[in-house]
Amino acid sequence: MGAAARKTDGEVMSAINVTPFVDIVLVLLIILMVTSVQIIKASLEVDLPRAASGGAAVESTLNIVVDKDGSWKIDGKPITKEALQARVVREVAANPKIQAVIAGDRQVQYESIVDAIDLVKLNGVKKFALNIQRKLGTGDGTTGK
Repeated sequence: MGAAARKTDGEVMSAINVTPFVDIVLVLLIILMVTSVQIIKASLEVDLPRAASGGAAVESTLNIVVDKDGSWKIDGKPITKEALQARVVREVAANPKIQAVIAGDRQVQYESIVDAIDLVKLNGVKKFALNIQRKLGTGDGTTGK
């Protein structure tokens, strides 16, 4: 083992192996990415409805939230319906392939969700999704709410 660490002329190799350092940094990066998603989800105080077919959250450019009192937020900031419409028009002009995710509190009136869908579709958003939480007990042997 000592012979592998020495050069043929008797000098000791003094190189630093950075592979373990890179491995540790990549693991920390993955941990940071996973926890940041959980922190963002925890900061949105919306009681989402549950569905058996709910999958992973869709990454999007426009995140619209309809609170249980009927107020609207975009990217976590309160906004009026008129200002939201202007923002959607601007975003569609900048990127015609923009997506929107609409999250409505479980206690919000259905009409408010339909208004949000109409607003994004009528202003040029071609792709949108409704944000939900996956129900427990869908094939994994447990029961859901």
